[in-house]
Amino acid sequence: MVLQGCLGTKHLKQDEKMLYRQRINSPKTINKSALKDLYVQESNKKFLGLRVHTLVSMYYFGQKRFKPAKIEKKLKQTEGKFDAKIEDAKSEKREASLQFKKQRKTAALREKLTNGNIWMKWGEPVSVYDSAKVQLTQERFRDYLFNNGYFKNEVLTRTTFESRKLVTIAYDIVPGPQYRIDTIMYRIPDSTLHALTLKTQPASFLKPGAAYNQDNFSRERERIDLLFKENGYYDFSRQYVEFDVDTAYHEGHQVGVLMIISNPAKRGYHKKFIIDEVHFTPDAGVSIPGVTRTKQNYRGTDFEYYEKMYSSRILSQRIFIHPGDYYSRDKTFSTQRQLANLDNFKFVNINYDTTGGKFVANIFTNPLDRYQWSNEIGVNVTQGFPGPFYNINFKKRNIFKGLENFEINGRIGYEGVASATASSNIYQSVEAGINASVTFPQFLLPLKEETRYNLGRINPRTRASLGYSYTNRPEYVRSATTFNYVYSWENLRIRRFEFTLNNLSIINSRLDPAFDQVLTDLFTNEGNTLFRTFEPSFVSSMIFSMTWNHRNYGNLEESSNFFRWSVESGGTLQNILNYPLIERNGLKSFRYIRINGDFRRLVILDKSTVLAYRVNGGVGFSYDENKVLPYEKYFFAGGSNSVRAWRPRRLGPGSYRPRESANPEVDGLYDYRFEQPGDVLLEGSIELRRKLFGFFEGALFVDAGNVWTLEPRIIRDVDNNVIENGNSQFKVNQFYKEIGIGTGFGVRFNFSFLILRFDVGLKAYDPGRPEGDRFVLNKIKFLRPFGTDREPVIYNVGVGFPF
Repeated sequence: MVLQGCLGTKHLKQDEKMLYRQRINSPKTINKSALKDLYVQESNKKFLGLRVHTLVSMYYFGQKRFKPAKIEKKLKQTEGKFDAKIEDAKSEKREASLQFKKQRKTAALREKLTNGNIWMKWGEPVSVYDSAKVQLTQERFRDYLFNNGYFKNEVLTRTTFESRKLVTIAYDIVPGPQYRIDTIMYRIPDSTLHALTLKTQPASFLKPGAAYNQDNFSRERERIDLLFKENGYYDFSRQYVEFDVDTAYHEGHQVGVLMIISNPAKRGYHKKFIIDEVHFTPDAGVSIPGVTRTKQNYRGTDFEYYEKMYSSRILSQRIFIHPGDYYSRDKTFSTQRQLANLDNFKFVNINYDTTGGKFVANIFTNPLDRYQWSNEIGVNVTQGFPGPFYNINFKKRNIFKGLENFEINGRIGYEGVASATASSNIYQSVEAGINASVTFPQFLLPLKEETRYNLGRINPRTRASLGYSYTNRPEYVRSATTFNYVYSWENLRIRRFEFTLNNLSIINSRLDPAFDQVLTDLFTNEGNTLFRTFEPSFVSSMIFSMTWNHRNYGNLEESSNFFRWSVESGGTLQNILNYPLIERNGLKSFRYIRINGDFRRLVILDKSTVLAYRVNGGVGFSYDENKVLPYEKYFFAGGSNSVRAWRPRRLGPGSYRPRESANPEVDGLYDYRFEQPGDVLLEGSIELRRKLFGFFEGALFVDAGNVWTLEPRIIRDVDNNVIENGNSQFKVNQFYKEIGIGTGFGVRFNFSFLILRFDVGLKAYDPGRPEGDRFVLNKIKFLRPFGTDREPVIYNVGVGFPF
């Protein structure tokens, strides 16, 4: 009975059997994962691979509590209540609002009636063996093999009864020989299309010598369709493209392929369309009785509007279809995309009218609200103690009638933070900030007019922003005023570039005397430059960065990549310009070079499992007299988005040992209260993510990394003797021995619109300990994590995936 309860067989009816397991036996050349996706019937998921079907138990637990009659009654009551309100509605607007609410609430009840309660949605019913579904799976496997060139395949099935109630199905795949393409021939009556097809043959998905793959024929039909539409053939359709495959064309399992591109039956030829007129209606959907739209022609486009709200010059820079040009699908979609990028329109529709003997392009847009407010209230969840925050945002679109957007946002938040001067104190931290920016849909540079039109394809933008931030803690009060002037553009939608011409920051701090003494002691005793973050400072820099987002990183359909790098030069403009406020206010300035690169990849293993990995690194070099970087430009390791077995910014530098805590039994062996900045960063992570059930996902991970300084930290005693306390300096022959390694596991709540993450980090290799005592995974204790011979378990809470 216990086994029945664990497996879920007790839920089977008489004469029913559970589909316990399915296996595929095939040669290595066959993609088993692809075949598994073709199962008509899935066996129940097992908990950690054991003979336990947790989700089955969950489903029937919910089914016992599922009351469909109660839901049906509530559905009828809800419909009746809203119908009565709708009948009494005094206006069409009120009626529309009630109709929307009725539809939303009744749809939720019907969905619950169809799919059950939350336990039934998370769980799954027992998988009942069905021989008919086995035959359907068998047919799917044969079709898959046939479509991949195994024309003489066999799929055999074996049914094993592991017990009276459990059935295992084995599919034995005998693929036979795989056929390959020997020759590709063409029958294209239209000589222009024939020449265009041959010209683009290197891009074809069908190549002599390649294995036969039915999907490649579909891809080739799609490629030909897009190719011709890109070259003016507006009404070309893929239905004109056919393939004739001869499996007996050649000995040795070779096939001949004949591509046929037919002409239209009525016209007898494929017409190449030339655009006669382009009409742009920026206020489509708006109607003013008795008033006709004003017409204005600018650079070949006829603008038609009731009121001139937008600059025709700026709009025309985002229009790439012109009278006299051949129809181009790519130019049509580029126009639609770039107009949408202006963030001024609810929609952008483009259609073509072929009536009246003309080929006319019509562009329709509808304005977004010019003024937009948004508010957000929430709770900060960090390594500290949760606290509330409030955000407010205001946007005014088209502020100067040139499609410029003005934004201003403010934020205030409260949070509990650990004291930096006493390990037992918890203080309230207040953070507030305000930022204003104006974004222009062009480069504000002295460029020729024709150059501006040519640049419209890359979504050029200029953004100027001014911000102020304020932090108030018992140890210090800190404020920063920043100004940014940024040019940005895109290339092929997967690469984004930013050039920050000027990034200016003025930072001021006021310290509590006790905290000031702590910072002084840290620098004197350990060489920690934490005190520099609180010095009155002026930071100016120029930054160039590139972001490469291949295949929409984060999608779960196919593997994808993300790469971002940046180069920053600090103090560059100070070599050219003079800033009097630096000397007048006694501000510290900096000159430095900083380089950073971050590569990420997601590998889709199957529909429920993803392997993710990341490599992140950088180096910062100061070339001024003091040889220091602005504190914000240092690198740090540790935390929920870094090496998760260490607290945020507490790993390193190198094998440098933190000071020991005063009470190891309570606080752990080392005192991790203070951040550890470094000039060099190297870190990497690998994480296996798997969907468990419902919106629950699990993860196993390994993180590794550290930061180092370019100059060694030297500590001396009262007699000026050097104290050996590990190495902080990056050394080529030593750094690999100083990489901290952590592992762990996590749970994620994926609500699609929001991902909450809870990760448990465990130290495996701690470079801060003496050599010979650095492997610490065996010292992890969950119940009593502290002590001289124990390592703390780090709990990380975050929003979104770590990378």
